[in-house]
Amino acid sequence: MTDVFTLHPGSTPLLISVPHAGLSLPEGMADRLTPEARALPDTDWHVDRLYDFAKGLGASVLVAQYSRYVVDLNRPPSDESLYPGQTTTGLIPVDLFEGGAIYQNDVTPDMAETFQRVDAFWRPYHETLGAELARIKAQFGHAVLWDAHSIASAVPRLFDGVLPDFNLGTFGGLSCAESLSETLMRIAEETGRDKGYTHVLNGRFKGGFITRQMGDPDSAIHAVQLELSQATYMDEALPYGYRSDLAERVTPVLSAFLEACIDWRP
Repeated sequence: MTDVFTLHPGSTPLLISVPHAGLSLPEGMADRLTPEARALPDTDWHVDRLYDFAKGLGASVLVAQYSRYVVDLNRPPSDESLYPGQTTTGLIPVDLFEGGAIYQNDVTPDMAETFQRVDAFWRPYHETLGAELARIKAQFGHAVLWDAHSIASAVPRLFDGVLPDFNLGTFGGLSCAESLSETLMRIAEETGRDKGYTHVLNGRFKGGFITRQMGDPDSAIHAVQLELSQATYMDEALPYGYRSDLAERVTPVLSAFLEACIDWRP
C-alpha cells in the first residue's frame, strides 16, 4: 500500500488541498470494477502536477494518493447530499459521472467495507488537513485553504451545457471573508478574461465538504474551492493527456489566485 497522502509543509498562510487526483487502488479493487471504471475517468487528472509550482510560492500542499472511487474525500462521512435535488455522487461512488456502474454486476461495498475505507483513507486525510490548518493559523493568525479540483467541461448528467473555465465556490459566501472572494473575482475578471477564460462564483459548484467543513471565517480559517474545467489544461478524452501548451497558458491565472491568497489579510 502506498501512502494515503503526501504533505508538503509550506511557509505562508496558504494550504492547497488536492483530494481527487489520486490514481491508486487497494489491492484487488481493480478486479471488481467495470472496464469503464478501471480507466478512472472521474479523476481530477494532473491537478497535483498543475499546482506543483505552488510549492515555490511557499504554499503547503496536501495531495491524496488514492482514487476517489475508493472513498470521496470531499463528501461528508454521513454521506448526506451536498446538493439536494441535483445528481451527484456519494461517499463511496457507485456510478460514473456520465452514468453506468463502477462495480461489476452492481456488487457495491457493504457497510463494513465503507467504514473500513473511511477509517483507512478518509479520516487520515481530514485529520492531517485540520492539523495543518491549525499549524498555519497558529503561525500566521489566520489560514487560507484552496481546495483544488477539476472536471470535464461537459458532463450532461451533472450539469447543463459547458462549464465555465473557473468555477469558484465559497459556499454562498459562508466559507471565506467577502474581501477575499472579491479579490479572487477581480483576478478572474481581469487576468482571466484577458486570456479568454470564463468564470463564475458559487455556480453549479459552490464548494464540497472540505470547503464547507473547514471554512470558518469567524475562526480565521477561510476556504475557497476551485473547480477548473479540464479543457484548460489537458485532453478530455482517453488517455487524458496533460497539455503543457494549455497548462502554461492557464498557470499564470492560477498563480495570481494563489499569490492573492498568500498576500491577503483578514
